[in-house]
Amino acid sequence: MVQQQLLLLLPHPHHLLTAAATVAQFPRRRAKFLTLPLRCTGAPMDANPTTAIYPLHRCKTIYLVRHAQGIHNVEGEKDHSAYMSPQLFDAHLTPLGWNQVDCLHEHVKKSGLAQKVELVITSPLLRTMQTAVGVFGGENSVDGVSAPPLMVENAGHSSRPAISSLNCPPFLAVEACREHLIENDEDVLWEPNVREANSSVAARGMKFIDWLWTREEKEIAIVSHSGFLYHTLSMYSRECHPTIREEVGKHFANCELRSMVLVDTSMLGSDSPSYNYPGMIPAGLDLPSDAAP
Repeated sequence: MVQQQLLLLLPHPHHLLTAAATVAQFPRRRAKFLTLPLRCTGAPMDANPTTAIYPLHRCKTIYLVRHAQGIHNVEGEKDHSAYMSPQLFDAHLTPLGWNQVDCLHEHVKKSGLAQKVELVITSPLLRTMQTAVGVFGGENSVDGVSAPPLMVENAGHSSRPAISSLNCPPFLAVEACREHLIENDEDVLWEPNVREANSSVAARGMKFIDWLWTREEKEIAIVSHSGFLYHTLSMYSRECHPTIREEVGKHFANCELRSMVLVDTSMLGSDSPSYNYPGMIPAGLDLPSDAAP
């Protein structure tokens, strides 16, 4: 598989495509229908460009979500070492966490995001899967309606009704976007106090982003974990303006959602543009605009 060169499209010192020109660079044309004097100045366009342009069909929108509050968060706030507890490894959501899920679900519906998301990718841990189906899933299952539930009633100590798969995007649990790994390639547990290094988490996150680009969907939601999101985004924002780097590098709150644009800078392939139209030069005596006096 060809390695893609991807970035999150943020205000960035190395712009993808920039253009700046003064008025003097454009040919003068006779304005036949102007009755007022037209004053032009090239001063503002002489400044260094602060914007970037990139073809839409070479971009994706991703919606990054950290899971809602889990029981491990409650214990971890009391004693940080609790995050290493094997008993809390696959923690479920707290009642407060489910309230956070309900609030984000309403936001996603009211903002129109629910209609845009084509795929939901989630870490395979319980707290992320509960968050994913609670936020992006269908409404509660209805008797007499034949559709498999995304979550059965009371799943994971939730005391919640079943969540329907009606009118919602497909879901995919992916190992690559989980929290710090505690297993090696031989699927043998490491020592209890040893976790995946932060640099390895970031590298894994960037490979995961590369993989996202191979998907056909253009708008994808990802439900993951604080450490995974933080270390992955920190790698992408290293060369950003300090203000943007600080914004991107902040830790996610529980059930926080952030939108990012993913851009393929490798130019090695993309979908054909859906909205572009080639146009044509009309037949007849009309000259193309660049040949007009």
